[in-house]
Amino acid sequence: MQLHHPGAQPSIKGSTEYFTGNVRIDMLNSPPEPSRVSCASVTFEPGARSAWHTHPLGQTLIITAGCGWTQCEGELIVEIRAGDVIWCPPGHKHWHGASATTAMTHIAIQEALDGKNVVWLSHVTDEEYSVGPRSSSAQGC
Repeated sequence: MQLHHPGAQPSIKGSTEYFTGNVRIDMLNSPPEPSRVSCASVTFEPGARSAWHTHPLGQTLIITAGCGWTQCEGELIVEIRAGDVIWCPPGHKHWHGASATTAMTHIAIQEALDGKNVVWLSHVTDEEYSVGPRSSSAQGC
């Protein structure tokens, strides 16, 4: 058994290659093979977001704090809040991040296929992001 205490590993700044804005990544667990599952707590400051991406075996997001936005290709931007759980199917193009005014933290859980758990694509442009949520369920954050 391995026990990981909070703060035992340094936080990582999200790379500008994959994120826009201030993003902090705190790895929670990345066990050795044969395990394929890893998880991290990711905090997005207001306006920060991931680039468009896919996951070869899908991804689960558990929103733990704040309020943010997510979008699947071809769909509207949707508001996400603490307590929400999202399943992104394998190969599904999407992005996620904070709202324009509120930080958001989620736990990201994904499996690797042939050693790869994400395929990064293009950045979400300021124009794409500025649309914000347009669904009737948006409460505004």
